[in-house]
Amino acid sequence: MLTVYGDIRSGNCLKVKWLLDRLGRDYRWVETDVMSGVTRSADFLARNPAGQVPAVVFGDGRVLAQSNAIIGYFGEGTDFIPADAYDRARMYEWLFWEQYSHEPYIAVVRFQRLLGGKEADEIEPRLMERGHAALARMEAALNGADWLVGGGPTLADLALVAYTRMAHEGDFDLSAYPAVRAWIARVETAFGIR
Repeated sequence: MLTVYGDIRSGNCLKVKWLLDRLGRDYRWVETDVMSGVTRSADFLARNPAGQVPAVVFGDGRVLAQSNAIIGYFGEGTDFIPADAYDRARMYEWLFWEQYSHEPYIAVVRFQRLLGGKEADEIEPRLMERGHAALARMEAALNGADWLVGGGPTLADLALVAYTRMAHEGDFDLSAYPAVRAWIARVETAFGIR
């Protein structure tokens, strides 16, 4: 049985859950509260030395961590990974960008506000600036396009929707990004996200 350790509040964990659900895969979800310190326990670190969720444990005991690596593994052989080499590389470009230029701002501000209890004036202005820059880049890419890459949903869309759809919880107002808002609705429909 496939086991997924994840915190349901985490967009990184949710993208794994959403893909497994969309693909109809059987798995056991182990709710893992990152605020409780459990991911720093000896037992958890033996499974995943990075001490992070999501982490997937396969039936044979192998472990895979890092959300985009996990969705890449389960996306193999599906239409969510483009067959065309260039489009596939563009999908990976967006996946790498998501973890380097989107998640560190959108998700971090959301975490600080929602779980860390910080007030808006306690958030470092640079985080907000970079978050808005990420949203502006997505808006430009989606202006006149339904998907980030090619003619249908890919893992790039799944990865980026995870925190973008929750951006308002970090005080990012999406009203200035109409193409992003329309794209969120399309991605939610394509992956069955509620």
